[in-house]
Amino acid sequence: QVQLVESGGGLVQAGGSLRLSCAASGRSFNMYAMGWFRQAPGKEREFVAAMSFNGKSIDYSDSVKGRFTISRDNAKNTGYLQMNSLKPEDTALYYCAASTTRWPTRSPNDYSYWGQGTQVTVSS
Repeated sequence: QVQLVESGGGLVQAGGSLRLSCAASGRSFNMYAMGWFRQAPGKEREFVAAMSFNGKSIDYSDSVKGRFTISRDNAKNTGYLQMNSLKPEDTALYYCAASTTRWPTRSPNDYSYWGQGTQVTVSS
């Protein structure tokens, strides 16, 4: 079992930046791939970024590539999502998730553990 808690969301103007954190507890975080997803009101949960258990393989959605950076510090059992050049369309509830696949995957079904989410709101 892994428990995940996101933090770092908030209200920011377009063009601004935020860094989300995902604190893991329970089983060793370094056993799992980590993913970030988001869900806007009335829309399906959307893949944002994912990183392998060892940090060596990364995948981004086209909508955030070049603006967002995923990272992890396994010694601290924490994952991060640095978000730059934010746009109003990035507004959503952001979730981190852990997958036993150990390698990046875009399917929410591959993730066994989820946090409660942190709200990101980007104003125009």
